[in-house]
Amino acid sequence: MELNVLTAVSPIDGRYRRHTESLSEYFSEAALIRYRVRVEIEYFIELCELPLPQLQGFDHSLFPTLRNIYSEISVADTERVKEIEKTTNHDVKAVEYLIKDKMDDLGIGDQKEFVHFGLTSQDINNTATPLMMKEATEQVYLPLLDELIAKLRSLASEWKDIPLLARTHGQPASPTRMGKEMMVFVERLEAQKAQLLDVPFSAKFGGATGNFNAHKVAYPDHDWVAFGNKFVNETLGLKRSQTTTQIEHYDNIAAWCDALRRINTIILDLDRDIWTYVANDHFKQRIKEGEVGSSAMPHKVNPIDFENSEGNIGLANALFGHLAEKLPVSRLQRDLTDSTVLRNIGVPLGYTLIAFRSTLRGLDKLLINEDNIRKELQNNWVVVAEAIQTILRREGYPKPYEALKAFSRTNAKLDEKAMLEFIDSLNVSDAVREEMRAITPFNYTGV
Repeated sequence: MELNVLTAVSPIDGRYRRHTESLSEYFSEAALIRYRVRVEIEYFIELCELPLPQLQGFDHSLFPTLRNIYSEISVADTERVKEIEKTTNHDVKAVEYLIKDKMDDLGIGDQKEFVHFGLTSQDINNTATPLMMKEATEQVYLPLLDELIAKLRSLASEWKDIPLLARTHGQPASPTRMGKEMMVFVERLEAQKAQLLDVPFSAKFGGATGNFNAHKVAYPDHDWVAFGNKFVNETLGLKRSQTTTQIEHYDNIAAWCDALRRINTIILDLDRDIWTYVANDHFKQRIKEGEVGSSAMPHKVNPIDFENSEGNIGLANALFGHLAEKLPVSRLQRDLTDSTVLRNIGVPLGYTLIAFRSTLRGLDKLLINEDNIRKELQNNWVVVAEAIQTILRREGYPKPYEALKAFSRTNAKLDEKAMLEFIDSLNVSDAVREEMRAITPFNYTGV
């Protein structure tokens, strides 16, 4: 069966392909092959620039030609790697053989045995993977997160003066403003984005068990640690872990997963809040021509975008959680469990992109229902009780909290009239009385 959006098993590559297609450049099998080829080529060039004695004669003007092997890698090239892998049963070795064949084709195969010189496959995997994670984060994830934050900031500005009945424990509480409630999520997301940006993309590079054994035995006079640091930190733009086993520690990949999971959790919290505001008729939703809310009930316009986002965040966070818990654990110097798990590193990011786009789509549909918001405030004059008792505390009035507690709980309908009558009954100065009479659920919204 031909693979397409209708036959794909995963909705990431099927139903939601249009939202996740950009990740193919970073996390597909073809992308992994390209990143592996890139690391191998850059490593060979770094050996030439060292230079090793046997590579002193290599023409440096050929470096752009070598780099074209990965920058212009074709579908046929990646298919060739998979064909070689059928024989080698080793994916990184297949990449090595492809590069050597390419060097032969270019007439520069005399030094091809220095491709993958002294390395183990994890020196390639544990540099290629953080490199693709880094570039996907920078080029795909962060722009979309910034778009979501900017949207929330815009709504916060648009709704900054709209008073809103707050609810704590589901019950009426001191009024707030809708714009401020949006800014809560802006602040949370920006704080977690800053923590995400602090997580380094760490890489392992040091031979079979992390000690540069093969490098040192072949060229004992070279400072291979300095070489590895320069290659990983400067050439690849990653951060080399200094003391490793055969594999990267993965602690920072776990931190990356945890940071993305926290950001997702904030979006999920936003989704549920907006869903509740819609349910309470604080928001209407723009109707899209031809869109059906229910197959049975023609009147319905459902908050499906926020529900879709919530579901996809659940899937993303479950996978991020597994990656964060599993990857840092490996038997002795290495077992293979990290390899199969790492191949799925783009999957939770895919669910995350779907969720972000759903939330953005939902936010774009919102129409604030000020009439209903004001009606709810008008029906909850009880929330002014906090303000009255606080002013009475300031004035030294005896037991103000208890007085307001008794008043607010014994009045079945505590409306504006009842509140003003209560204020007028208090033994306070005219100035204080007028100060309290000026307080309403619409202006008691704090700073």
